[in-house]
Order: sequence, then C-alpha cells, then structure tokens
Amino acid sequence: MEDFTAFVSWPSAPLTDRLVRNALDCISPKPTIVTSLHPDLVSSPGRLLQWATYDALDHALTFSHTTGSKVLSSSYVIRKALIRKHFLSRCIHNYLTKHPDSILSWGVPRTWELELSFADELDELWGDDLYDLSDEIDKGDPAKWWILKPGMADRGMGLRLFRTKEQLQAIFEEFEQDDSEDEAGDEEGRDAERRDTAVVTSQLRHFVIQEYLGNPLLLDPAEVPLDGSQAPPPQNLHGHKFHLRVYCVASGAIKLYVYDRILALFSAVPYTPPSQQGRNDDTDELDLAAHLTNTSLQTDRGEAGVRLLDELVGCHVLSSPAHGPGRQQPKPRRAMGQAMDPDSISAAKQQQAEGTSDAQFPTVTSDDVSEIKRQIAGVLSETFKAAVEMSVHFQPLPNAFELYGIDFVVTHDPSPIAPRKFQVNLLEINSEPAIELTGPRLTWILEDLFKGIAKTCIVPFFATDGSPVRDDVQSWQEGEMKENLRKCLYVEVRGAQGW
Repeated sequence: MEDFTAFVSWPSAPLTDRLVRNALDCISPKPTIVTSLHPDLVSSPGRLLQWATYDALDHALTFSHTTGSKVLSSSYVIRKALIRKHFLSRCIHNYLTKHPDSILSWGVPRTWELELSFADELDELWGDDLYDLSDEIDKGDPAKWWILKPGMADRGMGLRLFRTKEQLQAIFEEFEQDDSEDEAGDEEGRDAERRDTAVVTSQLRHFVIQEYLGNPLLLDPAEVPLDGSQAPPPQNLHGHKFHLRVYCVASGAIKLYVYDRILALFSAVPYTPPSQQGRNDDTDELDLAAHLTNTSLQTDRGEAGVRLLDELVGCHVLSSPAHGPGRQQPKPRRAMGQAMDPDSISAAKQQQAEGTSDAQFPTVTSDDVSEIKRQIAGVLSETFKAAVEMSVHFQPLPNAFELYGIDFVVTHDPSPIAPRKFQVNLLEINSEPAIELTGPRLTWILEDLFKGIAKTCIVPFFATDGSPVRDDVQSWQEGEMKENLRKCLYVEVRGAQGW
C-alpha cells in the first residue's frame, strides 16, 4: 500500500480522536496525519483520508474526482433517511409497502410522524395524520402506552410517555412553558430530570410517536458484578430494562458490517410497567428512570449499567416466570420422625427457595445470544436496503464509510406458541455515536472496532489493484466474520457518474 495523508479532527471527542490515531498507527506504512485542511491540500489532495467529525469534513473533496487524487471520507454526505427519526420512519414505511414480508414488519415498533410547532395544532392532527393512532388511544386499553420522540434530538432529549390524548396535549404545553421560562431566564426550581430530557419545541417541528413496548426482556446487571464480588442469589434479583447498542460500519456503495461485540445498557432502577407506576405529585409526570436506558441520562452512574451482551449468558430471565406451577422441590433427606435443628431448617428453606427461583426463571443461553445477533443483522440489512431505495435522503458513495451506533430493545414473549421468544426491535440509528459513554472497562472493544474499520475500509481503498488485501475484502461473503465484523449486506448502488 502506498503512502497517504490522513486528516484527523475530533475537537469535542478526545476519545474518538485517540482511537482514530491508534487505528492509523496500525497501518503499514503509517499515514502522515494532519489536523487541518490547508488550501494546498484541498487544491491538490492526492491520496487523502478524511477521518473527522462531519462538520470538519470537506464534502466537496468527497465528491471531487480530480485527476491523480484519491479521497476517502469517514461519512456519507446525505444520510437523513437513517439518522433522523421521522425520515427513518417514512423510509421503513415506504419499504414495507413494497416488501410487506420483510423482517422490518415485526422488527420495528409501530411509528407515527407528526409535524407541529404549537400545542394547539394537535387537535387537527388527530383527524388527519394521527387518525389511526387516535382510534387506538380511544379504545382506552390501560396496558397500551406510547412514547414521544423529537425527530432530530438525541441523547434522550424530549422523550415522554403518555397513554391519553390529554396527556400528550399536556406534554406539548409543558414544552411551550419551558420555552417561555427559558426566554424569561427563569430556571429556578426546575426539575433535574425534566431539564435533562428537555426539548425546545420552537426549534423542533418534527416528532415521532412509537408504540411503547411493554414486554421488555428484563435482567439484573448485578449478576455480572464489576468489582469481583459474588452475584446475588436468584431470589434477590430485580429485573431491569436495557437496550442494546450495536456498532455497524457502512462502506462504499454499499457494504454493511455489524460489530460482533454488542453493549447492553441498563436502566438505573428496576422496571415497573407504566400502568402500575405512580406519577409525580408536583408535575403529574411518570418517573422515566425505569424506562430510559440512555447512558447520556445516567452519567452519574459511570459504567455501572454497561455490560457486554455476551456477558449476559447465564443471567436469569426476570421478565416473566415460566408458565405453570414451579417444579416441586425434593425434601431434605432425614429419618422418619427425626426432628431438624434450626440451622438445618434454615438451610433447607434457602435451598428450596433457590431451586424454586431457578425453576421459575430460566437463564439466557449462548443460543439465545446468537439468535439475537442473527435478528440484529437481518433488521439492519433490511433497514439499509430501505434507505438505499429512498435515494433522495440516502446516497452511499464508493469513496466513503461511516460508523453508526444502533439502538435496539429486546422484547420477551414466554408463550410456548410465540414465533420468537426474544425479539429485537430497532429504535434509532445514530451517526457519530457517543462512544465515550462505554466506560473505561470496555474501551478495549472500541480500540478493536476502530482497528477493524481501518483494516476493512481504509487499507483496501488505498491498496493497489490485485493486492491480497483488496482481494480478501472482495471475497468476503455475507454472514462471514473477520476482524469481529460480520458482513450482513452487499448491494451495488449505481450513481449518475457510473460507479
């Protein structure tokens, strides 16, 4: 491979900057790293890698085809179909219209889009864009809840749960009130959680409403202790909601690779269904701590709620006890009529309690984890196919690659006739994911991920034709894993310039 220049700039993400530089150090020969694009370099880029934040990239260079130059950039220029919630919803809806049997028909929660600037606009939407949601809400099912998400916000901003039209109306009125307080400079007495999830309605017009998934898979992260202590016994476990953070890399036009090491991010408090949860006396709002698993909202916990999906093998499934009565536990052996001393009685009760818990709550198996990963790969493959078909808002380029952080929640259906015991559900796709929230314990997986990106996306691009490294990438089959990256999609996208 010939030498090239690497433009690296992550001014607000020092961890990403370090990971990028370490990954480039593993390339031979090492590129020349620069931290700014000088006019001479822009006018004559030669062999140039731009591995930087989206705002720092020179997108004109990405589109340029100057004779003698070869430019690779770390982001697609147009990808709203993936990273904006309302565009993603529309993208998947359009795809399912053409492909109703796609895995996306069950791998994505039901979603509605709405566009409004003021709360009083909601009345008109109930009879228009939200008419079918209106019918669902009017049924009054106490177990049915919905979650409101701003289309362009991230890190948990603006998330709210509601069950009735009146509650949704109150949410938008609260947003408007918050805007007024901000303009007046009145911050005194505002609730900390509301501030953490606040959103400025006047600056955001697009929202989505998703069906709240009320049957999440519940586990207790305490079964994977971080300090080397002993895990609590089954009868002392508490079910916590969590979501999966999956890293995937799109390369060229277009291949998709899913990183095999997946994070599980747990809520701070045990899960309680919203229908069984009390409301705050002052604000009449639900406490979202049991429902929001975003690490951006739990920075005070550090990495306490972060585990690897593979580490959860053997954890007890606390979502729902197995159907039917628990297995009858054998009585302790003793001679007929023989009295038991108090210590023996206590030990027998403890043994019986543990046995009953094991019978009622099965454990996560390695096969379960493999099935979850298989579903994730299938959902992501179809999602990117859907985005490719929405060519106005997603345009993969042959000289670009991009890292995404994808959020999934796993639902649990213990019924023996359920089509899937554990089912993944796509929540959102994030560009430039907040990888620093992974925590120091698992930073090594990020180092491995970025080195894999360098070997999979960068080295082959700058390699000469016919080189073994380029041939190796071209022969990579779907479903095959290299560098802990599993290839799950290969689609040839043809553009106006013939690539």
